[in-house]
Formats: sequence, C-alpha cells, structure tokens
Amino acid sequence: MIEAQKLGASLQDWRILLGLTQELVAQRAGISRSTLIKLEQGAGAKLETFLTVAKVLGIADRVQEAVEPLNTDLGRARSRLLGRQRVSKAG
Repeated sequence: MIEAQKLGASLQDWRILLGLTQELVAQRAGISRSTLIKLEQGAGAKLETFLTVAKVLGIADRVQEAVEPLNTDLGRARSRLLGRQRVSKAG
C-alpha cells in the first residue's frame, strides 16, 4: 500500500531538487504554505491539491503514467474490458 507520507516526502524531495521554496510552490499551486507542509508530511490533502502541486513541480505526467492501467501487462491483456487500447506514443 502506498503511504501518504511516502508520497508527500517524494513531493518534498522533488521540490528540493528543483530548488523551489515551500512559499513559491504553494503560491504557484494556489494553496497556503501550511497546506503544502501538511501535504509534504502526508498529513492529508485532497487529491486535487496533490495533482496541482505535482503539476507545479513538473511531474504530473509521471503521476498519470504511473497509474495508467494500460501501462501494465494486466491492463494490456484485459484492455477489452475497458473498451480501449493503449495509444502508442508518437516521436
């Protein structure tokens, strides 16, 4: 099971690696610094807030790719149940 604390710590690590302050990320995400701190600590936040911060950090595509079922063997094998197939990436 993915823990909120691990996800929050990963967001914090990305923020630090990018050289961004909590204040700047919070401002760009349209949230308070205290909300960002809670998110980074895994203390609970809305999914929308998590995704907004991921977008500010430039990792939203990675999050989407990580949860896309068609990126897995099981998802590809059972794609007919979803009524769709994986779209190959161009370029």
